[in-house]
Amino acid sequence: MASEQQSVLEPDVPGVPGVPDLPAAPGPFPRPAPAARLATALRARRRWLVPVLAVLLLAQMAAAMVTTAVQQTPTIDEPVYVATATDYLHEHRLRYNTEHPPLGKLVVMAGIAVADPHYDPSYKGDQGQVGQHLLYASGNDPWRVMLWARLPVIVLTLLFGLVAFAFAREVLGTAAGLLALALYCFSPDVIAHGSLATLDVPSAGFVLTSAWLVWRARRRPRLYLPLAGAALGASVATKMSALPALPVLVALAVVSVWGARPGRVLRALAAAAVVAVTAVAVVWLSYLAVDPRLRPLSAEPVPAVPGLRGLLTDLMPFPQAYRDGMRMQFALEDYPWQGYLFGHLYTGSRWYYLPAALLVKTPLGMLALWAAGAVALVAVRRLRRAAPYLLLPPAVLLASAMTGSRDFGTRYAVFMPMFLAVGSAAVLTVRRRWARPVGAALVLFVAVSSLRTFPFYLPYANEAFGGPAKTHRWLHDSNVDWGQDLGRLADRLRERYPGERIWLVYKGSGVPAYYGIHATDPRKVPPGKVHGLLVVSDSAAAKARGALAELIDTSRPVDDVGHSITIYRR
Repeated sequence: MASEQQSVLEPDVPGVPGVPDLPAAPGPFPRPAPAARLATALRARRRWLVPVLAVLLLAQMAAAMVTTAVQQTPTIDEPVYVATATDYLHEHRLRYNTEHPPLGKLVVMAGIAVADPHYDPSYKGDQGQVGQHLLYASGNDPWRVMLWARLPVIVLTLLFGLVAFAFAREVLGTAAGLLALALYCFSPDVIAHGSLATLDVPSAGFVLTSAWLVWRARRRPRLYLPLAGAALGASVATKMSALPALPVLVALAVVSVWGARPGRVLRALAAAAVVAVTAVAVVWLSYLAVDPRLRPLSAEPVPAVPGLRGLLTDLMPFPQAYRDGMRMQFALEDYPWQGYLFGHLYTGSRWYYLPAALLVKTPLGMLALWAAGAVALVAVRRLRRAAPYLLLPPAVLLASAMTGSRDFGTRYAVFMPMFLAVGSAAVLTVRRRWARPVGAALVLFVAVSSLRTFPFYLPYANEAFGGPAKTHRWLHDSNVDWGQDLGRLADRLRERYPGERIWLVYKGSGVPAYYGIHATDPRKVPPGKVHGLLVVSDSAAAKARGALAELIDTSRPVDDVGHSITIYRR
């Protein structure tokens, strides 16, 4: 490649793929030939068309995420992160949610600083109780606090979309960049979790950014290797599940430098050291930004981890608080969690859970483009240089996530639609007349499927599995019902069922009474006394056994709220 901005595919005319070079017209004052004028017009149009299309795609994504953020009540994990971010802001201590590193919560803190909620640091309780107290018992407006907490994550999600565009454009060309951006912007999973004050999208997006910067380091390693290490460190400082990406991207840094100057062993080793050391430094800085004294103040007990896992944790070059968090994660992995897949409730985990869940929750056109793009990257000789950067990080992260014990949702694999949005754009390099029309048709199919689910992105399922209204038949938890529709439930009960007796089984972190829902738990009284409206979160219904299962079986479903809560009549 002549410069770092060139793609793997060299167009005949810079900026106008497919338009050949044209000879200059003879004579002292040549008059442009019609073909030359056409090429010039195409170049001029493209200069403004590409940024306009990119802005439109990002604008629709921003509108979808902001609308979702405004309408949804707190999901199960959000109050914990919001309370921790508030504690960072006011108390500068590493007390809550130490099982996750602080960087993602520092991002949330940027919004909390604007919202400036009243906070009582003396309140006693676990991290979930502190979150509920902050939102519902401290005189704050939970709608306002949650919106401001979510906005920094929304902005970061949009910036990662630009990374996907730039990555695909540099590797595959401008048209491919737009295709990648379209797939990213219409991904229901990215929209759903990018609109929440959670850690999944920030962590995955930083890995994508690091892979892009390592790719760019082939031309300017001194500039891009430290930046790649910083992005990788930001991911590891947001979620510990990103750790498997660290050796992968360090190895790719070696490949980048080695490919640029073959045989330079010391330069390759230096590249690996720069990325690794910078990543570790960013982790340390994220903890020091919260508490420069790094005081061990965890409100949760730190379990002992024996054996090899404990030894490896002790050897990690991270702060004590990070290693304590890793021990907590190991303890969580040992817990006998319940999963739900394709109508079956089970204890433990299934190694195939995430691939199966992705099959349900990824648009069909996107699945087809993922497969075609991955094949093109491997099969097309001139693209193989880019294949490891686009396929290896998500493959390793997915393999690692598949060994986990918590079958809770595709948010654990949200890096897949991010990386494979870029990889899918490789279909445009296939030299067949049908490639571009078929690719465009599949992108349009993805867009229609995504827009149809607006604004219910969390319970999205593709058409082969019945759409978002049927997702609860196949999956549970953050795939469907994460407590996000408590506000919508309150509106529905007030509008359609005023004055009726409500029996509620709600799975979430919201406080029903705050939204005007005055209900009784039907599991605390004999089934014969439960008459009126039985309202059950779909995740609770999926796990229902005993009395609750009997109540559901002997009730008639009459309404659905957000495809996550079902209203029955008894």
